[in-house]
Amino acid sequence: MKRKYMYPLAVIIVTVGLYYANQHVDNAIAPYPETIDGDAVTDTSLEFGVSMQPSSTTGAIVEHGSYTLSYSEPHEQAEWVTYELQPGHIKKNDFKRPYFIEDRDVKTKSADWRNYKNSGYDRGHLCPAGDRGYDYDRYFETFLTSNISPQDHDFNAGIWNSLEQKVRYWAGRYDGVYVITGGILKNGLKTIGEERVSVPEEFYKIVVDKSKGRYKVAAFIIPNTPTDDSFYEYVTSVDAIEAKTGIDFFPALDDAIEDRLEASSDLKFWEK
Repeated sequence: MKRKYMYPLAVIIVTVGLYYANQHVDNAIAPYPETIDGDAVTDTSLEFGVSMQPSSTTGAIVEHGSYTLSYSEPHEQAEWVTYELQPGHIKKNDFKRPYFIEDRDVKTKSADWRNYKNSGYDRGHLCPAGDRGYDYDRYFETFLTSNISPQDHDFNAGIWNSLEQKVRYWAGRYDGVYVITGGILKNGLKTIGEERVSVPEEFYKIVVDKSKGRYKVAAFIIPNTPTDDSFYEYVTSVDAIEAKTGIDFFPALDDAIEDRLEASSDLKFWEK
């Protein structure tokens, strides 16, 4: 081959190689876990965990090793993520932070992480990585894109982070809690990226405890905007969150317990 053609051909080969490397770099650096360590902390030991699973408005429920989600394809994110948080789950580690990758278990494919690039929004975890520091595979799962939602940076690093830390405190104090969280999804939301990932205007979090033989709940709806407010200013009821989302959060509970739980959210029971 003549030398004058070799250089252009080499440039083409290198360019194509870099393109495919970029497309697959996440999987190469952080392989999708095929199996989960059987010696890891059991994530289903809280007896009320199964009865806490919400209804799904989409039917696209995905169960991972340490959390369950209901994926909303129109909004390219989970409408809810549920998980149990036990004291043994909260451990400091030196895990290398994984890359975000698509969730293979979402049949319609979860949104590509590149939708968030230069969007002005954080890739906000729903099940926080900090709640899964006890095992690398569990920690890795939190970086699946089905577990993230667009969050304002100051919201994510501020009031939302403070609430997540408080939930960890409650998990330690009450020997485990059950958490349900997500963005409030509706028509007409702002979107980001080629896949039009919806940007929730508000996020909710529901925390349930049954450590003393009776249920108690703390529920919050917080705007996805910067604020110096305390999360205590945004206490609400599960009924109010259901009205905004159309989700039945405790369909498996006895009706009497469900009605009482959903109507109240009193933090005085959490601070005793």
